[in-house]
Amino acid sequence: MTDIKTSYLGLELQNPIIVGASNLSDSVEKITKLQKAGVGAIVFKSLFEEQIQLEEMEMEQEMEAYNERHAEMISLFPNLKYAGPEVHLQMIREVRKAVSIPLIASINAVYSDSWVEYAKKVEKTGVDAIEINFYHTPKDFGVAGSVVIEEQLDILKRIKSIVSIPISVKLSPFYANQLEVISQMSMAGADGVVLFNRFFQPDIDVEEERLIQRITLSTPDEMLLPLKFTGLLFGHITADICGGTAISNGQDIAKMVLAGASAVQVVSAFYRNKISHASTMIKELEMWMQRKGYQNILDFQGKLSKKNINLPFAYQRSQYVDILLNAEYLLKQKALI
Repeated sequence: MTDIKTSYLGLELQNPIIVGASNLSDSVEKITKLQKAGVGAIVFKSLFEEQIQLEEMEMEQEMEAYNERHAEMISLFPNLKYAGPEVHLQMIREVRKAVSIPLIASINAVYSDSWVEYAKKVEKTGVDAIEINFYHTPKDFGVAGSVVIEEQLDILKRIKSIVSIPISVKLSPFYANQLEVISQMSMAGADGVVLFNRFFQPDIDVEEERLIQRITLSTPDEMLLPLKFTGLLFGHITADICGGTAISNGQDIAKMVLAGASAVQVVSAFYRNKISHASTMIKELEMWMQRKGYQNILDFQGKLSKKNINLPFAYQRSQYVDILLNAEYLLKQKALI
Protein backbone atom coordinates (compact mmCIF):
# COMPACT_ATOMS: atom_id res chain seq x y z
CA MET A 1 0.00 0.00 0.00
CA THR A 2 1.35 3.43 -0.92
CA ASP A 3 1.92 6.09 1.74
CA ILE A 4 1.58 9.63 0.38
CA LYS A 5 2.34 11.45 3.63
CA THR A 6 4.96 14.18 3.40
CA SER A 7 6.76 16.61 5.66
CA TYR A 8 6.64 20.34 4.98
CA LEU A 9 7.88 23.06 7.37
CA GLY A 10 8.29 20.34 9.96
CA LEU A 11 4.57 19.56 9.72
CA GLU A 12 3.26 16.13 8.76
CA LEU A 13 0.82 16.33 5.86
CA GLN A 14 -1.39 13.40 4.89
CA ASN A 15 -0.54 14.20 1.26
CA PRO A 16 1.42 16.90 -0.63
CA ILE A 17 -1.63 18.98 -1.64
CA ILE A 18 -1.77 22.41 0.00
CA VAL A 19 -4.59 24.77 -0.91
CA GLY A 20 -2.99 28.12 -1.73
CA ALA A 21 -4.16 31.43 -0.27
CA SER A 22 -7.27 32.52 -2.16
CA ASN A 23 -11.03 32.94 -1.86
CA LEU A 24 -11.17 29.15 -1.64
CA SER A 25 -9.95 29.46 1.94
CA ASP A 26 -11.71 32.51 3.32
CA SER A 27 -14.40 30.93 5.51
CA VAL A 28 -14.98 28.08 7.95
CA GLU A 29 -17.50 26.49 5.56
CA LYS A 30 -15.11 26.40 2.60
CA ILE A 31 -12.16 25.21 4.63
CA THR A 32 -14.21 22.44 6.21
CA LYS A 33 -15.12 21.25 2.71
CA LEU A 34 -11.45 21.30 1.71
CA GLN A 35 -10.54 19.15 4.69
CA LYS A 36 -13.30 16.65 3.82
CA ALA A 37 -12.00 16.55 0.23
CA GLY A 38 -8.72 15.25 1.62
CA VAL A 39 -6.20 18.08 1.13
CA GLY A 40 -3.02 17.94 3.18
CA ALA A 41 -2.95 21.54 4.43
CA ILE A 42 -4.56 24.93 3.85
CA VAL A 43 -3.16 28.44 3.52
CA PHE A 44 -5.76 30.87 4.83
CA LYS A 45 -6.63 33.83 2.61
CA SER A 46 -3.94 36.51 2.83
CA LEU A 47 -3.95 39.45 5.18
CA PHE A 48 -2.94 42.51 3.14
CA GLU A 49 -1.57 45.62 4.83
CA GLU A 50 -3.09 47.83 2.13
CA GLN A 51 -6.53 46.39 2.96
CA ILE A 52 -6.02 46.98 6.66
CA GLN A 53 -4.96 50.58 6.09
CA LEU A 54 -8.11 51.23 4.04
CA GLU A 55 -10.28 49.59 6.70
CA GLU A 56 -8.71 51.67 9.45
CA MET A 57 -9.21 54.84 7.40
CA GLU A 58 -12.86 53.87 6.89
CA MET A 59 -13.30 53.33 10.61
CA GLU A 60 -11.69 56.67 11.44
CA GLN A 61 -13.94 58.51 8.98
CA GLU A 62 -17.03 56.79 10.34
CA MET A 63 -16.09 57.63 13.92
CA GLU A 64 -15.45 61.28 13.09
CA ALA A 65 -18.84 61.49 11.40
CA TYR A 66 -20.42 60.71 14.80
CA ASN A 67 -18.56 63.39 16.78
CA GLU A 68 -21.53 65.79 16.80
CA ARG A 69 -24.33 63.27 17.40
CA HIS A 70 -26.90 63.96 20.12
CA ALA A 71 -28.97 61.92 22.58
CA GLU A 72 -31.97 61.57 20.29
CA MET A 73 -30.12 59.74 17.53
CA ILE A 74 -31.32 56.22 16.68
CA SER A 75 -27.94 54.55 17.23
CA LEU A 76 -24.70 55.64 18.86
CA PHE A 77 -22.64 53.13 16.91
CA PRO A 78 -21.19 53.68 13.41
CA ASN A 79 -22.09 51.17 10.72
CA LEU A 80 -18.62 49.69 10.24
CA LYS A 81 -18.09 46.95 7.72
CA TYR A 82 -14.56 46.27 8.99
CA ALA A 83 -12.54 47.13 12.05
CA GLY A 84 -8.94 46.52 11.08
CA PRO A 85 -7.01 43.25 11.24
CA GLU A 86 -8.95 41.84 14.18
CA VAL A 87 -11.75 40.63 11.88
CA HIS A 88 -9.24 38.65 9.85
CA LEU A 89 -7.55 37.25 12.94
CA GLN A 90 -10.88 36.20 14.43
CA MET A 91 -11.71 34.29 11.25
CA ILE A 92 -8.41 32.44 11.50
CA ARG A 93 -9.18 31.52 15.13
CA GLU A 94 -12.55 30.12 14.11
CA VAL A 95 -11.04 28.10 11.27
CA ARG A 96 -8.32 26.77 13.56
CA LYS A 97 -10.99 25.36 15.85
CA ALA A 98 -12.95 23.84 12.95
CA VAL A 99 -10.22 21.87 11.15
CA SER A 100 -7.57 19.43 12.29
CA ILE A 101 -5.19 19.52 9.32
CA PRO A 102 -2.27 21.99 9.28
CA LEU A 103 -3.38 25.60 8.83
CA ILE A 104 -0.95 28.19 7.46
CA ALA A 105 -1.56 31.92 7.68
CA SER A 106 -0.51 34.25 4.87
CA ILE A 107 0.53 37.87 5.28
CA ASN A 108 1.41 40.62 2.81
CA ALA A 109 2.79 43.79 4.36
CA VAL A 110 4.50 46.94 3.11
CA TYR A 111 6.51 48.30 6.02
CA SER A 112 9.09 46.36 8.00
CA ASP A 113 7.43 47.05 11.37
CA SER A 114 4.06 45.96 9.98
CA TRP A 115 5.41 42.57 8.92
CA VAL A 116 6.65 41.94 12.45
CA GLU A 117 3.46 43.23 14.10
CA TYR A 118 1.15 41.10 11.95
CA ALA A 119 3.35 38.01 12.32
CA LYS A 120 3.12 38.25 16.13
CA LYS A 121 -0.65 38.69 16.02
CA VAL A 122 -1.15 35.85 13.56
CA GLU A 123 0.96 33.44 15.62
CA LYS A 124 -1.38 33.93 18.58
CA THR A 125 -4.34 32.59 16.56
CA GLY A 126 -2.93 29.07 16.81
CA VAL A 127 -1.90 28.56 13.18
CA ASP A 128 0.79 25.97 12.46
CA ALA A 129 2.96 28.21 10.26
CA ILE A 130 3.09 31.58 8.51
CA GLU A 131 3.64 32.19 4.81
CA ILE A 132 5.07 35.63 4.04
CA ASN A 133 4.59 36.92 0.51
CA PHE A 134 7.60 38.80 -0.79
CA TYR A 135 7.14 40.78 -3.96
CA HIS A 136 8.21 44.19 -5.16
CA THR A 137 6.31 46.24 -7.70
CA PRO A 138 8.85 48.55 -9.38
CA LYS A 139 7.78 52.18 -8.97
CA ASP A 140 11.06 54.03 -8.52
CA PHE A 141 13.83 53.96 -11.10
CA GLY A 142 16.35 54.79 -8.41
CA VAL A 143 15.94 51.69 -6.22
CA ALA A 144 18.58 49.01 -6.81
CA GLY A 145 17.54 45.36 -6.80
CA SER A 146 20.06 44.62 -4.04
CA VAL A 147 18.29 47.10 -1.77
CA VAL A 148 14.98 45.28 -2.22
CA ILE A 149 16.58 41.90 -1.44
CA GLU A 150 18.32 43.23 1.68
CA GLU A 151 15.04 44.66 2.96
CA GLN A 152 13.28 41.33 2.45
CA LEU A 153 16.06 39.40 4.18
CA ASP A 154 15.94 41.81 7.12
CA ILE A 155 12.16 41.36 7.41
CA LEU A 156 12.52 37.57 7.37
CA LYS A 157 15.19 37.66 10.09
CA ARG A 158 13.10 39.97 12.28
CA ILE A 159 10.04 37.74 11.96
CA LYS A 160 12.06 34.61 12.72
CA SER A 161 13.42 36.30 15.85
CA ILE A 162 9.98 36.93 17.37
CA VAL A 163 7.84 33.92 16.37
CA SER A 164 8.35 30.27 17.23
CA ILE A 165 6.29 28.64 14.46
CA PRO A 166 7.74 27.79 11.01
CA ILE A 167 8.01 30.51 8.36
CA SER A 168 7.82 30.00 4.61
CA VAL A 169 8.47 32.64 1.98
CA LYS A 170 6.48 32.85 -1.23
CA LEU A 171 8.72 34.47 -3.79
CA SER A 172 8.50 36.19 -7.14
CA PRO A 173 10.39 34.71 -10.12
CA PHE A 174 11.56 38.21 -11.07
CA TYR A 175 14.97 38.31 -9.39
CA ALA A 176 18.16 38.63 -11.44
CA ASN A 177 19.47 35.43 -9.81
CA GLN A 178 16.67 33.46 -8.18
CA LEU A 179 19.05 30.76 -6.93
CA GLU A 180 21.17 33.23 -4.96
CA VAL A 181 18.14 34.98 -3.44
CA ILE A 182 16.43 31.73 -2.45
CA SER A 183 19.68 30.42 -0.97
CA GLN A 184 19.99 33.60 1.12
CA MET A 185 16.38 33.23 2.28
CA SER A 186 17.11 29.69 3.40
CA MET A 187 20.25 30.74 5.25
CA ALA A 188 18.33 33.60 6.87
CA GLY A 189 15.99 31.07 8.48
CA ALA A 190 13.18 30.37 6.02
CA ASP A 191 11.79 26.91 6.79
CA GLY A 192 10.27 26.66 3.33
CA VAL A 193 10.08 28.43 -0.03
CA VAL A 194 7.05 28.55 -2.32
CA LEU A 195 7.83 28.83 -6.04
CA PHE A 196 6.38 31.16 -7.26
CA ASN A 197 4.00 34.03 -6.64
CA ARG A 198 1.60 34.46 -9.53
CA PHE A 199 0.50 38.06 -10.13
CA PHE A 200 -2.59 39.57 -11.67
CA GLN A 201 -1.37 41.91 -14.41
CA PRO A 202 -3.26 44.82 -16.00
CA ASP A 203 -4.62 44.36 -19.50
CA ILE A 204 -5.80 46.89 -22.09
CA ASP A 205 -9.20 47.10 -23.72
CA VAL A 206 -8.29 48.45 -27.17
CA GLU A 207 -11.87 49.43 -28.00
CA GLU A 208 -12.48 51.36 -24.80
CA GLU A 209 -8.80 52.37 -24.64
CA ARG A 210 -8.54 51.80 -20.94
CA LEU A 211 -6.76 49.57 -18.49
CA ILE A 212 -8.75 46.63 -17.22
CA GLN A 213 -8.24 43.99 -14.53
CA ARG A 214 -9.16 40.38 -15.17
CA ILE A 215 -8.53 37.10 -13.41
CA THR A 216 -6.70 34.47 -15.43
CA LEU A 217 -6.26 30.94 -14.16
CA SER A 218 -2.88 29.26 -14.54
CA THR A 219 -2.09 27.12 -17.60
CA PRO A 220 -0.09 23.85 -17.67
CA ASP A 221 3.09 25.36 -19.14
CA GLU A 222 3.38 27.76 -16.21
CA MET A 223 4.45 24.82 -14.05
CA LEU A 224 7.72 24.49 -15.97
CA LEU A 225 9.39 27.49 -14.32
CA PRO A 226 8.92 26.36 -10.70
CA LEU A 227 9.72 22.81 -11.82
CA LYS A 228 13.07 23.98 -13.18
CA PHE A 229 14.06 25.88 -10.05
CA THR A 230 12.88 23.10 -7.77
CA GLY A 231 15.21 20.74 -9.63
CA LEU A 232 18.09 23.20 -9.36
CA LEU A 233 17.55 23.95 -5.66
CA PHE A 234 16.93 20.46 -4.26
CA GLY A 235 19.82 19.33 -2.07
CA HIS A 236 21.40 22.79 -2.03
CA ILE A 237 19.18 24.55 0.53
CA THR A 238 17.87 23.47 3.92
CA ALA A 239 14.42 25.00 3.37
CA ASP A 240 11.62 22.74 2.09
CA ILE A 241 10.44 23.46 -1.45
CA CYS A 242 6.79 23.86 -2.40
CA GLY A 243 5.80 24.06 -6.08
CA GLY A 244 3.12 26.70 -6.37
CA THR A 245 1.98 27.18 -9.96
CA ALA A 246 -0.38 25.31 -12.33
CA ILE A 247 -0.59 22.02 -10.43
CA SER A 248 -3.64 20.36 -12.00
CA ASN A 249 -3.51 16.61 -11.41
CA GLY A 250 -1.70 13.74 -9.71
CA GLN A 251 0.91 13.54 -12.45
CA ASP A 252 1.82 17.19 -11.86
CA ILE A 253 2.36 16.43 -8.18
CA ALA A 254 4.61 13.51 -9.14
CA LYS A 255 6.63 15.78 -11.44
CA MET A 256 7.24 18.35 -8.72
CA VAL A 257 8.21 15.71 -6.16
CA LEU A 258 10.58 14.06 -8.67
CA ALA A 259 12.23 17.46 -9.08
CA GLY A 260 12.53 17.81 -5.29
CA ALA A 261 9.40 19.44 -3.88
CA SER A 262 8.03 18.37 -0.52
CA ALA A 263 4.56 19.71 -1.33
CA VAL A 264 2.57 21.67 -3.91
CA GLN A 265 0.05 24.49 -3.74
CA VAL A 266 -3.15 24.25 -5.75
CA VAL A 267 -5.67 26.98 -6.58
CA SER A 268 -6.65 27.19 -10.26
CA ALA A 269 -7.40 23.46 -10.53
CA PHE A 270 -9.99 23.78 -7.76
CA TYR A 271 -11.61 26.79 -9.41
CA ARG A 272 -11.88 24.79 -12.64
CA ASN A 273 -12.92 21.44 -11.19
CA LYS A 274 -14.36 22.28 -7.74
CA ILE A 275 -12.97 21.32 -4.36
CA SER A 276 -13.84 17.64 -4.82
CA HIS A 277 -11.06 17.47 -7.44
CA ALA A 278 -8.61 16.99 -4.55
CA SER A 279 -9.70 13.36 -4.15
CA THR A 280 -9.10 12.76 -7.87
CA MET A 281 -5.60 14.20 -7.64
CA ILE A 282 -4.83 12.00 -4.65
CA LYS A 283 -6.03 8.85 -6.46
CA GLU A 284 -3.99 9.75 -9.54
CA LEU A 285 -0.84 10.18 -7.44
CA GLU A 286 -1.42 6.89 -5.61
CA MET A 287 -2.04 5.01 -8.87
CA TRP A 288 1.14 6.44 -10.40
CA MET A 289 3.18 5.44 -7.33
CA GLN A 290 1.73 1.92 -7.36
CA ARG A 291 2.50 1.54 -11.05
CA LYS A 292 6.08 2.67 -10.45
CA GLY A 293 6.54 0.58 -7.31
CA TYR A 294 7.08 3.50 -4.91
CA GLN A 295 6.02 2.91 -1.33
CA ASN A 296 6.27 6.51 -0.10
CA ILE A 297 7.10 10.05 -1.18
CA LEU A 298 10.74 9.85 -0.07
CA ASP A 299 11.30 6.96 -2.48
CA PHE A 300 11.27 9.36 -5.40
CA GLN A 301 11.59 12.89 -3.98
CA GLY A 302 14.39 14.66 -5.82
CA LYS A 303 15.12 11.64 -8.02
CA LEU A 304 15.23 13.87 -11.11
CA SER A 305 16.79 16.93 -9.46
CA LYS A 306 20.01 18.28 -10.93
CA LYS A 307 21.89 16.95 -7.91
CA ASN A 308 20.75 13.38 -8.40
CA ILE A 309 20.70 12.87 -12.16
CA ASN A 310 24.39 13.75 -12.32
CA LEU A 311 24.23 15.57 -15.64
CA PRO A 312 26.31 18.78 -15.74
CA PHE A 313 23.91 20.61 -18.04
CA ALA A 314 20.63 19.44 -16.51
CA TYR A 315 18.00 22.18 -16.18
CA GLN A 316 20.24 24.61 -18.08
CA ARG A 317 19.92 26.42 -21.39
CA SER A 318 22.00 23.80 -23.17
CA GLN A 319 18.89 21.61 -23.19
CA TYR A 320 17.29 24.20 -25.45
CA VAL A 321 20.31 24.09 -27.75
CA ASP A 322 20.15 20.29 -27.83
CA ILE A 323 16.51 20.47 -28.93
CA LEU A 324 17.31 22.91 -31.71
CA LEU A 325 20.13 20.67 -32.93
CA ASN A 326 17.95 17.57 -32.84
CA ALA A 327 17.15 16.88 -36.50
CA GLU A 328 14.23 14.57 -35.72
CA TYR A 329 12.61 17.20 -33.51
CA LEU A 330 13.03 19.90 -36.16
CA LEU A 331 11.48 17.68 -38.83
CA LYS A 332 8.44 17.08 -36.63
CA GLN A 333 8.04 20.80 -36.06
CA LYS A 334 8.38 21.50 -39.79
CA ALA A 335 5.58 19.04 -40.48
CA LEU A 336 3.30 21.03 -38.17
CA ILE A 337 3.87 24.33 -39.97
